Amino acid sequence: MAGTVLIVEDAESCATTLEIAFHSIPGISIAVAGSARDAMRVLNGEGIRALVTDLHIGAADGLELIRQVRGEDRYAKLPIIVVSGDTDPRTPERVARFGADAYFAKPYSPAEVRQKLEELLDANDNAEFTL
Repeated sequence: MAGTVLIVEDAESCATTLEIAFHSIPGISIAVAGSARDAMRVLNGEGIRALVTDLHIGAADGLELIRQVRGEDRYAKLPIIVVSGDTDPRTPERVARFGADAYFAKPYSPAEVRQKLEELLDANDNAEFTL
């Protein structure tokens, strides 16, 4: 399970919490982007295995980021997890419609997010997922 998990979060404390939670996943390195624009630059590199994003990332919208990522064939099966403080009760259904694999409302359990991330990465490894 080698590769990079991209965290897209403009709140440094939230990004750091996720980094710490994911740090000891074997073979995984972490990249952090503070905006959708920065995230797309990182995604255009190689080796991204999963995306963990907030919905409110500065001037951009995390849903738009998900839409852009899902619009690229090479990322059609990229695991996407949303961690957001959005209070709209329709948000989990909306992010699923855009193609996210999981949604966690803030406040969240970093251990639960990590567990879901590992499950998604393992499922992709077993499906012979490669970028």
